[in-house]
Amino acid sequence: MEGSITVPRSKSRKSEHNPKIVVNDVYVALGGRDILEAVDLKVLPHEILCLIGASGCGKTTLLNVIAGLIQPSSGSATMDDRIIIGPGPERVMVFQEDAVFPWLRVSKNVEYGLRAIGVPRAERESRARKAIDTVGLTGRENAFPRELSGGMRKRVDLARALAVEPEVVLMDEPYAALDAITKDKLQVEFVHIAEAALMTTVFVTHDLEEALFLGDRVVVMAGSRGRIEEVVEVPFPRPRETKLKRTAPFQELRGILTEAIEGSAR
Repeated sequence: MEGSITVPRSKSRKSEHNPKIVVNDVYVALGGRDILEAVDLKVLPHEILCLIGASGCGKTTLLNVIAGLIQPSSGSATMDDRIIIGPGPERVMVFQEDAVFPWLRVSKNVEYGLRAIGVPRAERESRARKAIDTVGLTGRENAFPRELSGGMRKRVDLARALAVEPEVVLMDEPYAALDAITKDKLQVEFVHIAEAALMTTVFVTHDLEEALFLGDRVVVMAGSRGRIEEVVEVPFPRPRETKLKRTAPFQELRGILTEAIEGSAR
């Protein structure tokens, strides 16, 4: 890790001594090209860690290593001190593209992951109802995806992830295609959901304000051989509301993050 920018925070809710995820000296080469180079990262329990950087810097590749979808060429990724060797229900991903099945109603979309891991029908239905309620889709259980807005379909994606009751949620630019108003609304909802569920989240984004609004820490990645350039500590307490983005401290920190990203590109 090249450096760290720390903004004082009043109180940390996390323990650096017992990280949930550890990425240790990870290199990834794909198709003859080095994608990640000497990446070291700790993700703390119950934090939202945002990854940001230019396209091609390896953010999604790093997320896929944590998900167990890509094995490092060297180095390791662990969860609770156990080597990650493949995907598992304790780690779920939410993607930028809609991952809903158009032929399934909302309830069956949300149950899909539970069915895949063999959860009995009654429990599937109960957990799906709870997840649907959590994301604010109660009353739309029988709707097909074509009857939903883009924001609602994103809620279905998140509900399916929550229904599995994962320990870690991996978000790959899930709100990138949404309009600004819908994005703001879903960001606020996600902050509340993550806090209530005590989830550990790694969130990839290109949006500086999204990273600062959601994150406890923001990791700046850089280079065609992806590396971690800076870490920005976010001091704002939770719960957070959209008006935070208009405050002077938020804009000041946005400027610090902008400088970090611009510096990494030199």
